[in-house]
Amino acid sequence: MAKHSFQTEVGQLLQLITHSLYSHKEIFIRELVSNSSDALDKLKYLTLTDDQFKELSFEPRIDISFTDDGITIQDNGIGMNEADLTEHLGTIAKSGTKAFLGQLTGDTKKDSNLIGQFGVGFYSAFMVADTIDVFSRRAGEDQAYQWSSDGKGEFETAPVSSEQAGFEGQGTRIILHINEEGKEYANRWQIEQVVKKYSNHIAFPIFLHYDEKQYDDKGKEKGTEAKVSQINSANALWKRPKSELAESDYHEFYKTIGHDTEDPLFYLHTQAEGTLEYTTLFYVPKKAPFDLFHADYKPGVKLYVKRVFITDDDKELLPSYLRFVRGVIDSEDLPLNVSREILQQNRVMVNIRNASVKKLLGEFTRIALEDKETYKSFIDEFNRPLKEGLYSDYANKEQLLELVRFKSTKEEGWVSLEEYKSRMLPDQKAIYYITGEKEHVLRNSPLLEAYKKKDIEVLIMDDEIDEIVVPGIGTYKEVELKAVNRSDAGEDLKEKKDKKKEKETQPVVEKIKKALGDRIKDVRVSVRLADSPSCIVMDESDPSFQMQAMLKAMGQNAGLGEVKPILEVNPDHAIVQSLKSVEDEQRIADLSFLLFEQAMLIEGAELKDPAEFVKRLNRVLERSIS
Repeated sequence: MAKHSFQTEVGQLLQLITHSLYSHKEIFIRELVSNSSDALDKLKYLTLTDDQFKELSFEPRIDISFTDDGITIQDNGIGMNEADLTEHLGTIAKSGTKAFLGQLTGDTKKDSNLIGQFGVGFYSAFMVADTIDVFSRRAGEDQAYQWSSDGKGEFETAPVSSEQAGFEGQGTRIILHINEEGKEYANRWQIEQVVKKYSNHIAFPIFLHYDEKQYDDKGKEKGTEAKVSQINSANALWKRPKSELAESDYHEFYKTIGHDTEDPLFYLHTQAEGTLEYTTLFYVPKKAPFDLFHADYKPGVKLYVKRVFITDDDKELLPSYLRFVRGVIDSEDLPLNVSREILQQNRVMVNIRNASVKKLLGEFTRIALEDKETYKSFIDEFNRPLKEGLYSDYANKEQLLELVRFKSTKEEGWVSLEEYKSRMLPDQKAIYYITGEKEHVLRNSPLLEAYKKKDIEVLIMDDEIDEIVVPGIGTYKEVELKAVNRSDAGEDLKEKKDKKKEKETQPVVEKIKKALGDRIKDVRVSVRLADSPSCIVMDESDPSFQMQAMLKAMGQNAGLGEVKPILEVNPDHAIVQSLKSVEDEQRIADLSFLLFEQAMLIEGAELKDPAEFVKRLNRVLERSIS
């Protein structure tokens, strides 16, 4: 047999699984049966669409048997060759695996939920098995192979005969050599209960093989008889009428397709009839999928045509901002051999997708109105993807504007634009917001001082996507959205222009301008400062500091040049007032740079030369004590 080492991440995951999923160890049956179902789905599709397999004698089924020492799960699905076994059972081809493993804390309950989101699949079997043997033959190939491992760092593969594999034709047989933890599942009752709980909906028959004791007329045991019984209903749950399904049915189905250990946050089951006939069953998880913000995220929706599985790897079934949704779309009108390229342009699929988006957004809206606690949980996890929809789904922009939430200077928790608008002052001209990286920095920004003084609410936007999304909103119900860290926002705060004060402060402004030179775009007398001596704002047409950082991270800052901020000074502040009588150029420079650099620091911007900043600060401190 050829020896191989597990991918490092697999080894780490196997260690974590055996500890963190202890209270959910029965899911190994669910995961292995689910894998078998996927293998049957794939071969069934090929027998209907691929000439190479149309003549294949194929009666899909899953068989489970047990002894005191082992549990065997077998299917006659697509099967695997040696390369497939090495790839699928020796590596984790998921983007962000290392980052995911880094999130694990050692807290069993929290880690269990995280691992559930990740989807452990086949590896869950090592919770109950000391060693595992997998025998498999890929459909259309002659050679069978064996994969074996104790889950401790290495696995072995080797070609085997049909006799050694234990079956003819294509398929996979998994033999679990169970440990003490697994013995409680090596009986008819436990296997039946777990299959009915998690896998009753599997669309292929699951047969349990067992020995039944036989008795004579006097009740005396006379031996055993081999029995086989089907232990699942083998129908597509999503095709059943909603009136026949209990909430527990929906939840257990979700745990299988979502590979989750928790119930979903909520679900939506739609059966459409008329011009188009299709069924959708969508779930929203309680926790965001681990790869939600990875470019190569795994889609969560499976496509079926007349109950025949087509794909679970198409990102076009729903728009990308709804990529957290799990579930099933089953169409009666699509052709079975629809390709991915055709699928993206198929009018039937486009109509189903559009209708599904409207149904989902409608359900989000209903929950927002009727169940505040559930909606808060939803927003805690999925507010950011919804914001992506504001710039990627123009057709549903108005509804999305009602669904997204923001933090605020007036309220704890999340607020909607509608709630903000309802609290606007009678003479208020705009919906004001401030953007940046950290909430606590934004809440303490000098830019908010005058707004607080006038009791004007400001939305706190500390999500980096806000910089991209919010300027594109423009207006909400005819009210302009305006960033307070833009140069023109302060104009709204003026009750009456104080020309005298502005004229008196102008010599100070000129001193600061001269001292700072080309480090700033302009120096102005501020109308937005109450307690702080200075603040920085960006010209209306320039990108903010956060946007500049984002462009730099994406490598898109070429040609942007140096974007300079505008320094605003508080004419009533003692530091600014003191500059009127200062003539020493070094002292003017030190005070001017400190006004500028402290304003930069408060807004979370980087200083060009921190060492020089410290020298200036020390010079000013020395003068203050001399």
